[in-house]
Amino acid sequence: MTARTDITANRRLQWRKIWLGFHLYLGLSLGLLFVLAGLTGSLLVFYVELDEIINPKLQISVTQAQQQVQAYETVFQAIRKSHPERNAAWRLEIPRNKQAVLMARYYKPVEKVGRSFAPLMVWINPYTSEVISSRFWGDFVMTWLFDLHYALLLDQTGKTLMGVAGILLLMLIVTGIYLWWPRSDKLRQALSIKRNASKPRFVFDLHKTNGVYSFLILFILIVSGVILELPAVFKPAINYLSPLYQAKTKESQCQNECFRITVDQAVSIAMQVYPEAILRWIETPEDQNGTYKIMFYQQGEPSFRFPKTIVWINQYNGAVLSTRNPRLENSGDMFMNWLHPLHNGEIAGMTGRLLIFISGFIPLILFVTGIIRWLQKRRAAKLHQYKQLLAN
Repeated sequence: MTARTDITANRRLQWRKIWLGFHLYLGLSLGLLFVLAGLTGSLLVFYVELDEIINPKLQISVTQAQQQVQAYETVFQAIRKSHPERNAAWRLEIPRNKQAVLMARYYKPVEKVGRSFAPLMVWINPYTSEVISSRFWGDFVMTWLFDLHYALLLDQTGKTLMGVAGILLLMLIVTGIYLWWPRSDKLRQALSIKRNASKPRFVFDLHKTNGVYSFLILFILIVSGVILELPAVFKPAINYLSPLYQAKTKESQCQNECFRITVDQAVSIAMQVYPEAILRWIETPEDQNGTYKIMFYQQGEPSFRFPKTIVWINQYNGAVLSTRNPRLENSGDMFMNWLHPLHNGEIAGMTGRLLIFISGFIPLILFVTGIIRWLQKRRAAKLHQYKQLLAN
């Protein structure tokens, strides 16, 4: 019985060495990428607010914010006048507060042909219809950081690399938990930092406690990030388990003379479908057959900024062509709708965003303490070899 116990213990020790080596080399090879993703992710939690701080002109004065806002059609025409050559759809984001400007995106600028995502972004004062700024996505600091975080500035190739790296990072933190897992009588010790410990022990305790206490949030961040990076890989499986929503919109058609209804008229019609919802986005028609796409936030949706309540409106006669109500969707859609607000903390309001912001610094702590601990062990091993040589 003792011999069998010894064999089992030896096997466990061998496997532990294998997983320790796996954890070590994953950390050394992907640690800096983990740190990069964490720190850029922290900044991106507040990227709209930070962009306003960097560019004060994107904030409206308290005095001006007391005025009456312009009609959406007036704002839209001001944008069109500023960029007359851009005749496809514009997507207007409703200001989140009275001192925020209205932001519009033009998704198909000829200057960025070949890029998967690089819209022209236009900021406009909703009280005066004055165009304040026009910039391409990726050409200013906060969107550059977003592309760095999301795709390493490598567009689709970078997204694939980040998705694969995310899977490996998931293995990194899981093996870390496996290596940490204590016996039941050692749990309290394993969850704390020893007082008056030596420097090597303090570094080890700092590494393990940060890893253990942040495991759940890091696990959620990595899993959600991987799925967001590689939707073409995961959506088919999710759709198989729970069919995902597919838009069934019709084209705008007219019989005789065709005159587009105003943006405000389209919004008014859409609001009759969801009278208690909050208007968040307005997408104008893509072309002569395009439709208005009006997006609302309903109470209970996980994301206020990017909600999924949508009404499609015929641009000529104002007929409601289709609607989407996330409250009636399957579990697969609920899962997909939760991913982004989980990833950026929006799902829990400011508390959630602050939690994600703080969590972005954990990879840096883990990487630094992991490197220090590795170097300490290497020095200790070399010292042991040197003492053995002297002894012989």
